[in-house]
Amino acid sequence: MRLLRSTDLALRVLMRLAVAGDTPEATPTTRDVAAAMEVPYTHAAKVVAELQHMGLLEARRGRGGGLALTDRGRVASVGTVVRSFEGDGDVVDCEGATPCPLASACRLRGALRQAQEAFFASLDPITVADIVAEPTGPLLLGISRFA
Repeated sequence: MRLLRSTDLALRVLMRLAVAGDTPEATPTTRDVAAAMEVPYTHAAKVVAELQHMGLLEARRGRGGGLALTDRGRVASVGTVVRSFEGDGDVVDCEGATPCPLASACRLRGALRQAQEAFFASLDPITVADIVAEPTGPLLLGISRFA
């Protein structure tokens, strides 16, 4: 399974903000995130808006503004974040433009659904704080400065 770019970006933003601290330099803007992660601003803005909607980060405007992780964001389940961004659609599209002729008797679709749920379930107990614990957090700070 391969994560969507938006899921990857959301996780990386949460990780970086989790180790950022409270200094003004530690509260990047959405433009800073887009530049540092080399993604279009509009893509970063959509991801930030979704994370804000989920209550995982806050965006402050004006002088001294920027993005900051909320308490809820620090303890957020990685599984919840991935589910939110990936959606709950099937791994394969059996009903697409050319529907699969085996759809009514196929057991693969159910097996893939179970595998997808097992993937999400394995991420559920892991929090954002867990994935930035040492040695990851200090290393992340050293290599991933927002512009």
